[in-house]
Amino acid sequence: MPSCTVHRLSEQALQCLLPPPASLDVQRRIWAMAARAADWRGVVDVVPGMNNLTVFFDDSADPAALEHNLQLAWASGEVREASGRVVEIPVRYGGENGPDLGDVARHTGLSPEEVVRRHAAGEYVVYFLGFQPGFAYMGGLAPELATPRRGEPRLAVPAGSVGIGGEQTGIYPAAAPGGWQLIGRTDAPLFVADREPPSLFAPGDTVRFVVEEIREVVA
Repeated sequence: MPSCTVHRLSEQALQCLLPPPASLDVQRRIWAMAARAADWRGVVDVVPGMNNLTVFFDDSADPAALEHNLQLAWASGEVREASGRVVEIPVRYGGENGPDLGDVARHTGLSPEEVVRRHAAGEYVVYFLGFQPGFAYMGGLAPELATPRRGEPRLAVPAGSVGIGGEQTGIYPAAAPGGWQLIGRTDAPLFVADREPPSLFAPGDTVRFVVEEIREVVA
């Protein structure tokens, strides 16, 4: 396993950073570190990321001690397994719901139907949440489906859009600018502010996409 580099992110934040590539094994160790760090003196928040963990602290904390504890926690090799929770997401692929499905098919050399089949056949593990509330960064996309982001991002991607960006797939919880290749759309409520918990996903969840329909590819 690579070593953890700890650096000062701000006056009251430290970050443990791991080199790429991202992997589920690394994320399991990051989840375990986050659980331990949450109980350390002066820590007010812990934020797991892709190959990193950020610890926010108050004036009662000893930054040098926190840095030492982060190094020890990583070196311990402790892991935290995925939650075991499976979330199924119904998706309408293609057509106006997935305007980039044809582009993904052309890039991968697969038919649109085969892109959908392989995308829905995968099991994806939520590594962490970021970008916008409820947006899950997931591992598990089949390598043959990897497609570069659009050369020109959209100013507004509709809420519920399912996309591929490089070697990852994800779902936009709310309308936002974005450059991922949109292959489908879901009505699943990914983030509801007054729900407990507000996010449908949590780190460690397994996500499965269920084909609701496949529409004709937009030319």
